[in-house]
Amino acid sequence: MEMPKKSEIEKAALPIEQASGMPNWFYTSPDAIMEEKRKVFSPGWVGIGFAKDVPEPGDVKPVEFLGDPFIISHGRDGVVRVFHNACRHRGVKLVQEAGKTTGLLRCPYHAWCYSTEGALKQTPHVGGPGIHTHEAIDKSKLGLIEVRSHTYLDVVFVNISGEAPPFEEYYANALERWQDFDKPIFHGGEESSFKLSVNTNWKLAVENYCESYHLPFIHPGLNEVSKLEDHANILGDGPFAGQLTRAFTEYADENGRNFASFAPISERWNKEAEYIVFYPNVMLGVHKDHTFSIILEPVSESQTLEHIELYYASNDMRDEDHAAMRQDLAAFWKEVFSEDVGVVEAMQDGRKADGFDGGHFSPVMDESTHHFHRWMAQHFI
Repeated sequence: MEMPKKSEIEKAALPIEQASGMPNWFYTSPDAIMEEKRKVFSPGWVGIGFAKDVPEPGDVKPVEFLGDPFIISHGRDGVVRVFHNACRHRGVKLVQEAGKTTGLLRCPYHAWCYSTEGALKQTPHVGGPGIHTHEAIDKSKLGLIEVRSHTYLDVVFVNISGEAPPFEEYYANALERWQDFDKPIFHGGEESSFKLSVNTNWKLAVENYCESYHLPFIHPGLNEVSKLEDHANILGDGPFAGQLTRAFTEYADENGRNFASFAPISERWNKEAEYIVFYPNVMLGVHKDHTFSIILEPVSESQTLEHIELYYASNDMRDEDHAAMRQDLAAFWKEVFSEDVGVVEAMQDGRKADGFDGGHFSPVMDESTHHFHRWMAQHFI
């Protein structure tokens, strides 16, 4: 299957009333992911992991994204960094599993050793047996290759190409919109972490998350407390879009207890919550008393892993006294996210129809989804 013609892709960038969605090739071709890696994922900022997985200095975790191996490292200087997971000597994968290093990161091949800040510290026998230096091996120039990174709402973003604008500039309007949540957040623990393997293209998960049109049909329980008419589209001036609700209901347990709220926080969050996709692959939700972060990991053109984490405004919410409350909230969100699986998998199956023209948008209900299609199309026009 050949990549669509430019004229076919341009249809997604038309005004919503005339637009059709991105062509089937982008959802069904194995070649599409690699093209997206080159034109979408590598040039921009993408989510690859969570800072909670390296909570203390000395912690490291290997992650892979679209075949590229990375190390997320919490340096002893307190800074979380990302490196290519490859020894500078012969390219051996340096870190095999997550854990804490009490000393140096040691290559399993020839024992070259690095600090958690990436500096090359030891090169055993590099100059011959018992000679551990050589004038041609300049340790100061052979540290691990660092990848530009930024942590936001616990998501570790990277810019693989190194050429994107700074994170704060790239998502400036979204960050300003959510400035009330630019505070420490606290992961809820084991029950607040779950993963879904979905047989669909990653973009269909994004498109579904952007809009509330499906709410009464796919999420009847959620629709009881936050109805379709309570929602509105968020069309980002920049690489983000999503939806909001004006009927946020604060969680309360059977004794009427609530989770602690972020403070200070604008009054509007007493009744509002927002759900935004930071393009291309990070889906975030904010509420006055909790947030969630979702990283979409494309496995293939038809399979996506959704890594989902829940967070709270206060460290006190992680104690045993609030365990049942955390479990209830996690169960609620897991049910909501699971309800979407069937429909996004059905959309993937529908994309196999050769005659499908990419779909058409409701000018009222699908503005956020069209915003994403237009953004994607602009990378290939």
